[in-house]
Amino acid sequence: MEKNVAKLTFPAKFRETLSIHGKSSAYAFVGEEPKSFEQVDSDIKAVIAFLEKNGIKPGDKVAILSTNMPNWGVVYFSVTFMRAVAVPILPDFSATEVSNVLEHSGAKALFISTPLLSRIEGLKSEELGMIVLMEDFSFHLAEEGASDFDPSAVATGKYEVEEEDLASIIYTSGTTGRSKGVMLTHRNITFNAMKGRVIQDMCETDRFLSVLPLSHTYENTLGLILPMLCGSCVYYLRKPPTPAVLIPAMAEIKPTVMLTVPLIIEKIYFNKILPTFRDNKVLNILYKLPPLRKILNKAAGKKLYETFGGCIKFFGIGGAKLNKSVERFLLEAKFPYAIGYGLTETAPLLAGANPSKSVFDSTGPKIEGSELIIHNPDKKTGEGEIWARGPMVMKGYYKEPEMTSEVITSDGWFKTGDLGTLDNAGNLYIKGRLKNMILGASGENIYPEEIESIINNFRFVVESLVVQKKGKLVAYVHINMEELEKKYNDLKQDVSKQLEHKVEEVLHELQHYVNSHVNKFSRIQEVVLQPVPFQKTATLKIKRFLYT
Repeated sequence: MEKNVAKLTFPAKFRETLSIHGKSSAYAFVGEEPKSFEQVDSDIKAVIAFLEKNGIKPGDKVAILSTNMPNWGVVYFSVTFMRAVAVPILPDFSATEVSNVLEHSGAKALFISTPLLSRIEGLKSEELGMIVLMEDFSFHLAEEGASDFDPSAVATGKYEVEEEDLASIIYTSGTTGRSKGVMLTHRNITFNAMKGRVIQDMCETDRFLSVLPLSHTYENTLGLILPMLCGSCVYYLRKPPTPAVLIPAMAEIKPTVMLTVPLIIEKIYFNKILPTFRDNKVLNILYKLPPLRKILNKAAGKKLYETFGGCIKFFGIGGAKLNKSVERFLLEAKFPYAIGYGLTETAPLLAGANPSKSVFDSTGPKIEGSELIIHNPDKKTGEGEIWARGPMVMKGYYKEPEMTSEVITSDGWFKTGDLGTLDNAGNLYIKGRLKNMILGASGENIYPEEIESIINNFRFVVESLVVQKKGKLVAYVHINMEELEKKYNDLKQDVSKQLEHKVEEVLHELQHYVNSHVNKFSRIQEVVLQPVPFQKTATLKIKRFLYT
């Protein structure tokens, strides 16, 4: 029995939590009574019984297409506890992408939340035998003679889950195009969550507020499995995390842990915090002086801390590179932020530090029990591709052995496709994606992400994308037209003509600003207005392949 408890599997770890924290709160919607781990255990047994009666067996694929809710975790655990394989699908996937995932994975069942039913209209799948509504486990589609869900039922099967059993196939919505099914084992994910806990310990009094999709590896491992290991409670929102929804939720829950992506905190900084300094003539001058800027940032940091509920101890940021100006603010504001780095293929965490050990512009050191190297580093800069090895590296891409062998070497190193450097203390610094890197006219390495970071600091800019077109560096820039109109609200007649002129002026100024802040081979030769927001992935990274 001792040996079984020590296994790196979801059921073994859940049993441990149940024995210590059975009565503790586990999952809830904001404003509603949380379910305890004992109640969740009862729900899991009932869902396993439901799956058993409807012919789901170990190894079968069960898809989950749902917004975040307590039942999401219940279904995920039910599927994986009975040695079946969960296939989480991102809620922002199109109907075509959903259909492709269901077909490619061969899913026999689909659990779906009601608002996403439009994604499966007209769906034809030979394998898919039943579609179940996430909210109450009633059938949306079932074969004749199917058994309804019984909340008091108990599973009859005995399942011995092994560490190398497949727990999940996660289809990436990467920035490079075609989705790939990443096969993650119980050991991959459990090991990763446990190492997340080494970076920042959590306990039964911690409160997570979940804002990222649970179908993404980042939220799945660190926002579902990690709190389960610690007996912590996770709260979910019934509506998308807009400021109007998020601010009262944070005031009510007073979360101690949140996992976010850079865009969330960048929007807060550029839209709320920076304008308070920039729009006041005196503060604008003071903010340019580093000692006074630090004092102002610290004062703003206190307000920000209160906005987040006043109890936050770990504000995790991952999924993309954080803007340097925003990070400098968080550092000077003494806000408890922590940057992590990882990929779906590594379940996901590869490097990270807790807020007390954050190093500016770095993701921190590699996680305990893993290996991280810079492969074939440049002799001058130390830059090279980041390679990783350890128990968190995926089994491979589902049904894609050739694609798998391209990224995993014969001796187990995973090629991340990211460029980075390591300092003497072992801290990792990300330079950008290898595929995104642009080769200059004289062979120089140009990192578009670094130029974009500078562009995004410029007033009125919401987001940007730097690409190479016919040998020239071109910046596509999406600007905040409302803010621009507000700034020039004295425009009298022919507003649209004058606004057009102002936009041209801003883009011209922007080009000059950027080119004075980058080296000569990273200078922008053309700035193009991007009239609508760029299309993005689940972690709000721009889908570059659509624009290059």
